Amino acid sequence: MGPAKVPPPQPTEYLKKHEKEPQLPKKEEFHYACEDRKKPAVPKKDETPLMGLKTTKNFINTNAVENITSVPKVPVKKFVDTRHGDTHELIPSGFEPIFVHKKDFGEVPTYLVKRKEEIKRAQEEYDQYIAENFKRGALRQLSEDERQAILDGLKANWEDIQDQYQSLSVVTDTYPKKQKKERLEAQMKQLERDIELFEKHKLIYIGN
Repeated sequence: MGPAKVPPPQPTEYLKKHEKEPQLPKKEEFHYACEDRKKPAVPKKDETPLMGLKTTKNFINTNAVENITSVPKVPVKKFVDTRHGDTHELIPSGFEPIFVHKKDFGEVPTYLVKRKEEIKRAQEEYDQYIAENFKRGALRQLSEDERQAILDGLKANWEDIQDQYQSLSVVTDTYPKKQKKERLEAQMKQLERDIELFEKHKLIYIGN
Protein backbone atom coordinates (compact mmCIF):
# COMPACT_ATOMS: atom_id res chain seq x y z
CA MET A 1 0.00 0.00 0.00
CA GLY A 2 1.08 3.56 -0.49
CA PRO A 3 3.47 5.07 -3.06
CA ALA A 4 6.02 2.89 -4.78
CA LYS A 5 9.34 2.60 -3.05
CA VAL A 6 12.07 3.50 -5.50
CA PRO A 7 15.65 4.35 -4.72
CA PRO A 8 16.38 8.06 -4.79
CA PRO A 9 18.53 9.34 -7.67
CA GLN A 10 22.22 9.75 -7.08
CA PRO A 11 23.61 13.29 -7.02
CA THR A 12 25.97 12.44 -9.88
CA GLU A 13 23.12 11.34 -12.20
CA TYR A 14 21.56 14.74 -12.76
CA LEU A 15 19.92 15.74 -16.08
CA LYS A 16 22.52 17.17 -18.38
CA LYS A 17 22.20 19.59 -21.26
CA HIS A 18 20.85 18.11 -24.58
CA GLU A 19 20.61 14.68 -22.94
CA LYS A 20 17.01 14.02 -24.07
CA GLU A 21 17.44 15.32 -27.61
CA PRO A 22 17.20 12.69 -30.41
CA GLN A 23 20.54 11.33 -31.53
CA LEU A 24 21.22 11.69 -35.26
CA PRO A 25 22.91 8.82 -37.12
CA LYS A 26 26.57 9.02 -37.88
CA LYS A 27 27.64 10.86 -40.99
CA GLU A 28 28.38 8.67 -43.98
CA GLU A 29 30.10 9.51 -47.20
CA PHE A 30 27.60 10.34 -49.95
CA HIS A 31 27.75 8.50 -53.29
CA TYR A 32 25.67 9.14 -56.38
CA ALA A 33 23.70 6.25 -57.82
CA CYS A 34 25.28 6.77 -61.26
CA GLU A 35 28.80 6.96 -59.93
CA ASP A 36 29.81 3.68 -61.57
CA ARG A 37 28.84 5.10 -64.97
CA LYS A 38 30.85 8.23 -64.42
CA LYS A 39 32.98 9.28 -67.35
CA PRO A 40 36.73 9.74 -66.90
CA ALA A 41 37.92 13.14 -65.83
CA VAL A 42 39.07 15.74 -68.32
CA PRO A 43 42.86 15.55 -68.79
CA LYS A 44 44.84 18.27 -67.16
CA LYS A 45 46.78 20.83 -69.10
CA ASP A 46 50.10 19.22 -68.29
CA GLU A 47 48.99 15.75 -69.48
CA THR A 48 50.16 15.47 -73.07
CA PRO A 49 48.30 12.91 -75.22
CA LEU A 50 50.10 10.36 -77.35
CA MET A 51 50.95 11.81 -80.74
CA GLY A 52 51.73 10.20 -84.06
CA LEU A 53 49.44 7.16 -83.70
CA LYS A 54 48.06 5.85 -87.01
CA THR A 55 45.59 3.11 -87.84
CA THR A 56 45.16 0.90 -90.88
CA LYS A 57 41.40 0.49 -90.35
CA ASN A 58 39.24 1.30 -93.36
CA PHE A 59 36.32 3.10 -91.77
CA ILE A 60 34.30 3.29 -95.00
CA ASN A 61 34.35 -0.46 -95.58
CA THR A 62 33.83 -1.20 -91.88
CA ASN A 63 30.78 1.06 -91.67
CA ALA A 64 29.37 -0.45 -94.86
CA VAL A 65 29.74 -4.02 -93.53
CA GLU A 66 28.23 -3.11 -90.16
CA ASN A 67 25.23 -1.47 -91.81
CA ILE A 68 24.66 -4.41 -94.18
CA THR A 69 24.90 -7.09 -91.48
CA SER A 70 23.13 -5.19 -88.70
CA VAL A 71 19.56 -6.04 -87.72
CA PRO A 72 17.16 -3.13 -88.26
CA LYS A 73 15.92 -1.57 -85.07
CA VAL A 74 12.25 -2.20 -84.32
CA PRO A 75 10.47 1.12 -83.91
CA VAL A 76 8.73 1.73 -80.61
CA LYS A 77 4.94 1.67 -80.88
CA LYS A 78 3.48 5.01 -79.86
CA PHE A 79 0.15 6.75 -79.97
CA VAL A 80 -0.90 10.39 -80.06
CA ASP A 81 -3.60 11.51 -77.63
CA THR A 82 -3.78 15.26 -78.24
CA ARG A 83 -4.07 17.52 -81.23
CA HIS A 84 -0.68 18.98 -80.40
CA GLY A 85 1.04 15.67 -81.18
CA ASP A 86 1.85 14.45 -77.65
CA THR A 87 3.08 10.85 -78.00
CA HIS A 88 3.18 8.02 -75.47
CA GLU A 89 4.35 4.42 -75.65
CA LEU A 90 1.58 2.05 -76.66
CA ILE A 91 2.48 -1.18 -74.83
CA PRO A 92 2.49 0.11 -71.21
CA SER A 93 -0.65 2.18 -71.86
CA GLY A 94 -2.98 -0.84 -71.83
CA PHE A 95 -4.49 -0.17 -75.29
CA GLU A 96 -2.70 -3.15 -76.86
CA PRO A 97 -3.48 -6.72 -75.75
CA ILE A 98 0.05 -7.78 -74.82
CA PHE A 99 -1.19 -11.16 -73.54
CA VAL A 100 -0.76 -12.46 -77.11
CA HIS A 101 3.00 -12.28 -76.55
CA LYS A 102 2.95 -14.67 -73.59
CA LYS A 103 4.75 -18.00 -73.90
CA ASP A 104 1.63 -20.03 -73.12
CA PHE A 105 -0.65 -18.03 -75.41
CA GLY A 106 -2.80 -20.30 -77.58
CA GLU A 107 -2.21 -23.40 -75.44
CA VAL A 108 -4.94 -25.35 -73.73
CA PRO A 109 -5.32 -24.26 -70.08
CA THR A 110 -4.27 -26.69 -67.39
CA TYR A 111 -7.73 -26.97 -65.85
CA LEU A 112 -9.21 -28.00 -69.22
CA VAL A 113 -6.58 -30.73 -69.61
CA LYS A 114 -7.43 -32.03 -66.13
CA ARG A 115 -11.15 -31.87 -66.88
CA LYS A 116 -10.63 -33.83 -70.11
CA GLU A 117 -8.65 -36.49 -68.25
CA GLU A 118 -11.37 -36.74 -65.58
CA ILE A 119 -14.08 -37.15 -68.23
CA LYS A 120 -12.02 -39.79 -70.02
CA ARG A 121 -11.42 -41.69 -66.75
CA ALA A 122 -15.12 -41.52 -65.85
CA GLN A 123 -16.06 -42.80 -69.32
CA GLU A 124 -13.62 -45.70 -68.96
CA GLU A 125 -15.08 -46.61 -65.55
CA TYR A 126 -18.60 -46.44 -66.98
CA ASP A 127 -17.64 -48.65 -69.92
CA GLN A 128 -16.07 -51.14 -67.53
CA TYR A 129 -19.23 -51.14 -65.40
CA ILE A 130 -21.40 -51.74 -68.47
CA ALA A 131 -19.14 -54.55 -69.66
CA GLU A 132 -19.33 -56.28 -66.27
CA ASN A 133 -23.12 -56.03 -66.21
CA PHE A 134 -23.28 -57.39 -69.76
CA LYS A 135 -21.26 -60.41 -68.68
CA ARG A 136 -23.64 -61.05 -65.78
CA GLY A 137 -26.63 -60.51 -68.06
CA ALA A 138 -28.04 -57.74 -65.86
CA LEU A 139 -28.24 -55.17 -68.66
CA ARG A 140 -29.51 -55.23 -72.20
CA GLN A 141 -28.88 -52.66 -74.92
CA LEU A 142 -31.83 -51.33 -76.84
CA SER A 143 -31.60 -51.83 -80.57
CA GLU A 144 -32.01 -48.91 -82.94
CA ASP A 145 -35.48 -50.12 -84.00
CA GLU A 146 -36.63 -50.38 -80.39
CA ARG A 147 -35.27 -46.95 -79.55
CA GLN A 148 -36.94 -45.41 -82.59
CA ALA A 149 -40.24 -47.15 -81.79
CA ILE A 150 -40.20 -45.82 -78.22
CA LEU A 151 -39.29 -42.36 -79.49
CA ASP A 152 -42.18 -42.37 -82.00
CA GLY A 153 -44.56 -43.49 -79.25
CA LEU A 154 -43.44 -40.67 -76.96
CA LYS A 155 -43.95 -38.11 -79.72
CA ALA A 156 -47.40 -39.51 -80.49
CA ASN A 157 -48.36 -39.28 -76.82
CA TRP A 158 -47.09 -35.70 -76.68
CA GLU A 159 -49.19 -34.74 -79.72
CA ASP A 160 -52.28 -36.37 -78.18
CA ILE A 161 -51.83 -34.47 -74.92
CA GLN A 162 -51.11 -31.29 -76.91
CA ASP A 163 -54.46 -31.64 -78.67
CA GLN A 164 -56.19 -32.08 -75.32
CA TYR A 165 -54.36 -29.04 -73.93
CA GLN A 166 -55.36 -26.86 -76.87
CA SER A 167 -59.02 -27.91 -76.51
CA LEU A 168 -59.17 -26.54 -72.98
CA SER A 169 -61.17 -23.40 -72.32
CA VAL A 170 -59.25 -20.13 -72.19
CA VAL A 171 -60.67 -19.16 -68.80
CA THR A 172 -59.86 -21.54 -65.93
CA ASP A 173 -62.45 -20.24 -63.49
CA THR A 174 -63.07 -23.52 -61.68
CA TYR A 175 -60.81 -25.81 -59.68
CA PRO A 176 -61.30 -28.91 -61.95
CA LYS A 177 -60.30 -26.89 -65.05
CA LYS A 178 -57.19 -25.56 -63.32
CA GLN A 179 -56.27 -29.02 -62.05
CA LYS A 180 -56.67 -30.59 -65.51
CA LYS A 181 -54.56 -27.87 -67.11
CA GLU A 182 -51.73 -28.36 -64.58
CA ARG A 183 -51.86 -32.15 -65.04
CA LEU A 184 -51.60 -31.86 -68.86
CA GLU A 185 -48.71 -29.39 -68.56
CA ALA A 186 -46.83 -31.72 -66.21
CA GLN A 187 -47.35 -34.67 -68.57
CA MET A 188 -46.15 -32.67 -71.57
CA LYS A 189 -43.00 -31.54 -69.71
CA GLN A 190 -42.22 -35.11 -68.68
CA LEU A 191 -42.69 -36.34 -72.26
CA GLU A 192 -40.43 -33.55 -73.56
CA ARG A 193 -37.69 -34.61 -71.14
CA ASP A 194 -38.04 -38.25 -72.20
CA ILE A 195 -37.95 -37.34 -75.90
CA GLU A 196 -34.83 -35.22 -75.35
CA LEU A 197 -33.20 -38.12 -73.48
CA PHE A 198 -33.87 -40.63 -76.28
CA GLU A 199 -32.76 -38.21 -79.00
CA LYS A 200 -29.56 -37.25 -77.19
CA HIS A 201 -28.33 -40.77 -76.34
CA LYS A 202 -27.97 -43.30 -79.13
CA LEU A 203 -26.98 -46.15 -76.80
CA ILE A 204 -29.50 -46.96 -74.08
CA TYR A 205 -29.23 -49.84 -71.62
CA ILE A 206 -32.09 -51.31 -69.63
CA GLY A 207 -32.04 -53.70 -66.70
CA ASN A 208 -33.50 -57.16 -67.05
